[in-house]
Amino acid sequence: MGRIRCLLKRTAAYSLALQAAVLLLVGEVAAAGPVIGATGEIGRASTDVVLIEAEAFDDLGGWVLDQQFMDLMGSPYLLAHGMGIPVDDATATVEFPASGIYRVWVRTRDWVAPWNAPGAPGRFQVLIDESPLEVIFGTEREAWHWQDGGTVQVGATAAVALHDLTGFEGRCDAIVFCRDLDWRAPNEPDALAQFRRKALGLPDEPDETGEYDLVVVGGGIAGTSAAITAARLGLEVALVQDRPVLGGNSSSEVRVWPEGHVNQEPYPRIGDVVMEIVPKKRADSSNAQAAGVFDDERKLRIVRAEPNITLHLENRVNEVHVQNGRIRSVTSQHIRTAQRSRIRGRWFVDSTGDGAVGYLAGADFEVTQTGHMGASNLWNIKCLCEDEDPLASELEAACDQARFPRCPWAVDLRNRPFPGRSRGARTPEATGGQPISLGNWYWESGFDRDPIMDMERIRDQNFRAMYGAWDAVKNVEGRYPAHRLNWVAYIAGKRESRRLLGDVVLTAEDLRDGRQFEDGCFPCTWGIDTHFPDPAYQEGHEGDEFIADYTHGEGYTYESPYWAPYRCLYSRTIENLFMAGRDISVTHEALGAVRVMKTTGAMGEIVGMAASICMNHECDPRDVYAEYLLELKALMKRGAGGSGR
Repeated sequence: MGRIRCLLKRTAAYSLALQAAVLLLVGEVAAAGPVIGATGEIGRASTDVVLIEAEAFDDLGGWVLDQQFMDLMGSPYLLAHGMGIPVDDATATVEFPASGIYRVWVRTRDWVAPWNAPGAPGRFQVLIDESPLEVIFGTEREAWHWQDGGTVQVGATAAVALHDLTGFEGRCDAIVFCRDLDWRAPNEPDALAQFRRKALGLPDEPDETGEYDLVVVGGGIAGTSAAITAARLGLEVALVQDRPVLGGNSSSEVRVWPEGHVNQEPYPRIGDVVMEIVPKKRADSSNAQAAGVFDDERKLRIVRAEPNITLHLENRVNEVHVQNGRIRSVTSQHIRTAQRSRIRGRWFVDSTGDGAVGYLAGADFEVTQTGHMGASNLWNIKCLCEDEDPLASELEAACDQARFPRCPWAVDLRNRPFPGRSRGARTPEATGGQPISLGNWYWESGFDRDPIMDMERIRDQNFRAMYGAWDAVKNVEGRYPAHRLNWVAYIAGKRESRRLLGDVVLTAEDLRDGRQFEDGCFPCTWGIDTHFPDPAYQEGHEGDEFIADYTHGEGYTYESPYWAPYRCLYSRTIENLFMAGRDISVTHEALGAVRVMKTTGAMGEIVGMAASICMNHECDPRDVYAEYLLELKALMKRGAGGSGR
């Protein structure tokens, strides 16, 4: 029987824990034995320890929750993403096991330290009952660590707040209060994870959520299309997404407009589901536009209307259980509560973009180590006064409101070219009008850095480049005096990382040569579009380039639509694993043609159809090609959206 469920872990116990924003560890840590400290020494924890996870504060204020790097650092964190304007305080009410003097530890970092940049722009204070600790946080070390905040006298309860000082990406992971003034909070990953589990009171085993026919991990256009298609074909589906919205790069959090063409002959119904969830085209339907352009609610509404889909929002999969070459379950962690859930299934879809499920399962994969495509954090600006007459009082007020601080820690672009200045020149373009070249897709970095391990640094370099450019425009050139930064993505728009390998690895030569596959199933219409550092803006930024060019012209086109093979959409080593999205079985160069979102959504539709065949015939993804290809083609003719329902 069909059902709709949206699992947000809003249980009574969770609500109390979250609203208190306090996770008490009284006696438990001491009983657990020695804990490895940040400097490697052994120290025994006190019987009175209070851990406050920043993401569990009562009120996040103007701070935003960043989960992108939690697999590396063990937790999400709060980010003071104010674009140069200090954000409102995040606040919590903390209960202490006893009044007295506690030492305070705050897990944070100086985010510009990898570049030896001056100024520590991520500075913030911790307020206890509205009084700041003497220490300013976010000023030390490039690695995540516990910064000593000194001691504080507290009563039975205290109001705790994170007070941003700059608006420039301060970050806080957690706060620990300890009555043993010599104890040090653990920082080594395994010891920290153990400490957190004890402090959170989490069970050793995750909660059981039941078993599904298909578990789709990743709620971008590809994963969402796969879930809807499979559900409409009768499967019980779990859709697991680590953000509060669906759409991935096409959400209001990243704001990339979906490209590619679907509904192509000879399978004009492939793309029906995609076009249901993709926002309606408007005059302003392009990258980095207003949040409404990307219509998050549309995607959520369509998914919630499917009775066979269980939606697990704000859950990040970070564990996979494999037995005899098959995934039996995945385990997700809630990004607010850290509660873990085991999600069992018969078949699984990796639509994470990073190939995370396949990687954890031990699937074959490839990564282009250097010279790969990077990530973008799009941005836009806004004029605070429509009247550009310099004598108008409204303009004067707008200019005062739109002031922007100098950024000595940002990429120094005072005398260097960037888009928005004349290409390759050091003089600005003519003033006046909106600087439309600012903040678009080509503000991209990370070409030679590890797309998983270095991702926070890649995102932060995008911040440094953007702030440096706006500093140069506003404060050096004096242009756009009444404009301010209006929106900047803090969730990175990734293009390339792991590619899971299937029975066919599609190449750019296949596209150029028009090689036909009998299992061609999703249409490719985008050029062989890979990115690389733009030579016009590369000088002086080698190794940290932040402006991209792309491959185009002769040698990078093909006759479209090109129908790529189904055998790219399942793992060659994990028997029950499908892929849909930018982590499918292609080469680096071929990825340039298949990675755009309408194309990845079409992959999702095919995977949903193939999963229904697997259920009907008690078979695996490879068998769909070997034995039931005609049945798949019949479903492709029918489609799963619109008149195909």
